[in-house]
Amino acid sequence: MGILNTLFRAVTWWDSQTLNTQIYTWRTGQLVGEDEQGNKFYQTADGKRRWVIFNGEAEATRVSPDWHGWLHHTYDAPPTSAPLPHKPWEKPHEENLTGTDRAYVPKGSILRAHPVERRDYEAWQPE
Repeated sequence: MGILNTLFRAVTWWDSQTLNTQIYTWRTGQLVGEDEQGNKFYQTADGKRRWVIFNGEAEATRVSPDWHGWLHHTYDAPPTSAPLPHKPWEKPHEENLTGTDRAYVPKGSILRAHPVERRDYEAWQPE
């Protein structure tokens, strides 16, 4: 089973890291921090390259805005050493839920288990 797992990791990227990424991270990566979802953030010694190793599925919306800004060199310091101030009205970061059971579905949508009957609409009937 170990050989199959190694081959699988060598060619897939959507479930954590590939074998090449793991070797590159082991050789040149310096752990900078970890977010609340368990994603780990690395950079090279000179700070020119930054990357994330996802804890599970590699989905870009799982990176919070704070870490996203650091990854794209918007901020020099990572959120672990210089956290961004947050407003009291800000909601916590949430990944993209489209296509999941937790996706937003409006009241009148046919995707709801029990759609609301609309009384403000009358269908047109040809005469």
